[in-house]
Amino acid sequence: MRDKPVISAFCRAPDFAKGRVRDLRIRWAFEELGLHYDTHLLDAMSPRDEDYLRWQPFGQVPALRDGEVAMFESGAILLYLAQRHGALLPEEPQARWQAVSWLFAALNSMEPPLMMLPLLTLVHGDEPWSAEAQAAIRPFVAQRFQRLGDALGEREWLAGTFSIADIAMASLFLIGIADLAAGQPRLAAYRDRAFARPAHQRARAAQLADFVEDAPTPMEGA
Repeated sequence: MRDKPVISAFCRAPDFAKGRVRDLRIRWAFEELGLHYDTHLLDAMSPRDEDYLRWQPFGQVPALRDGEVAMFESGAILLYLAQRHGALLPEEPQARWQAVSWLFAALNSMEPPLMMLPLLTLVHGDEPWSAEAQAAIRPFVAQRFQRLGDALGEREWLAGTFSIADIAMASLFLIGIADLAAGQPRLAAYRDRAFARPAHQRARAAQLADFVEDAPTPMEGA
């Protein structure tokens, strides 16, 4: 019998990260596919050993082992799962590549500037320049949300049917600064549809269940 795929994830993380770590995206895909998986759990605040760094060179999560395949980066894993299992991507070529385009857009056009705001708050919040930097970034991020809402239009999902693009994009609303999408009911409805999916709810519950209660603060064990 073939071993189940293994996803790396955290067993310890600061409270603000719980329910938001990127392995949630991969768990969500597995739940949508109706597939079982195991987890390789790490302490977010402890150094990674050499074995793990050979699997994930940057020491992050998630990474995936599926039979003879070992890989990392959440977007690459989502694409692998969709292609391997023939699901979570439309069959029609234009819609399929539209979904792939939106997958990359979530990871490259949306997430990097979006992540700058919590980074500035959590890591550099005491620096005198942090507030000014946040004020400079927020209009750019708000514009990205506006463009996303305009492109989504009246569609339920980005490429017509629910896909890995929606897993990646909807996950960005967990970052905690979705107030930048305020006043855009299309995006609010999109977020709510995605998070209401039973597969998302199961994935989130599974991630939260893996966290132990005595996780260190961000400064402990760093």
